[in-house]
Amino acid sequence: MAAPTLEKLPSMELLPQEIITTLGRLEFLSRTRKIGSVSGRHSSPHKGFSVEFAEHRQYVAGDDLRDLDWRAYGKSDRYYIKQYIEETNMRVTLLVDASGSMKYTGENDDKTGDAPLSKFEYARQLAAAFAYLFVRQGDAVGLVTFDDKIKKYLRAASKPSQVRMILDELHSTEAGSDTEAATTFHEIAERISSRGLVVIFSDLFDDPEKIIEALHHFRFKNHEILVFHIMSEEELTFPFKKFETFKCLENDNLNLQIDPQSIRAQYLEKIQEFLKTIEVGCGKMEADYIPVNTRKSISDTLLTYFTSR
Repeated sequence: MAAPTLEKLPSMELLPQEIITTLGRLEFLSRTRKIGSVSGRHSSPHKGFSVEFAEHRQYVAGDDLRDLDWRAYGKSDRYYIKQYIEETNMRVTLLVDASGSMKYTGENDDKTGDAPLSKFEYARQLAAAFAYLFVRQGDAVGLVTFDDKIKKYLRAASKPSQVRMILDELHSTEAGSDTEAATTFHEIAERISSRGLVVIFSDLFDDPEKIIEALHHFRFKNHEILVFHIMSEEELTFPFKKFETFKCLENDNLNLQIDPQSIRAQYLEKIQEFLKTIEVGCGKMEADYIPVNTRKSISDTLLTYFTSR
């Protein structure tokens, strides 16, 4: 399918030419069979007459004689029809965390002086890239933004204008409220009617056991899951040294004066435990778990993931 035509709108800042060029070399194929509405590139549970052989079935009156397997007839003296796996398009739902913790932007790079993207900006750009990629493939893509509840639910569609609608929605969304990721995932799982692919862009700041339970809800609904776990360098390494005030991004009234060095070891132990719980839980349900550091470029994150996949 041809690439979607995109106008030069403010929302296009989320999809720079560098990303579009990177996406031109990539393709996403589902690992599980999907139920779609038009011919596409993903395996369907229905059998048709595509290119991948599935099985034989016995000939019945009215079948197209061109599909007879003459080799099977020569061996068994019976007429058999060759059946193939039918290809279909895929229904994709992009879940973008717009909670307050996603507003965090790390410190400037010591070498370049450049500030990394905030976790929310990183999530928006990754979601924009996947929306463009899937629509280009002919897949239907939808968007959900959330914090402690669903902020916006944009139903999946495969029309080229869907990319612009998703970009516009991402561009107008602001991060700002508390996190209730696990509860919101359960609600979203109930609202997605057809099985497909769920792609999550979040720091997953919630009880990790509840997060895993919520992800199981998507698997129960027969969805394939991708989890882009977006964290900043500072959250991963806690490099702070000076006694200072730490502000909560989800509660303006919560500020703590902390000596970072006195809690650093305990913090790093807790954050590694948190990350490991999510990673192991995703592995057990065969969900793709992709840890993301906002210091890494969007293009590098995409290429690393697709290379590993």
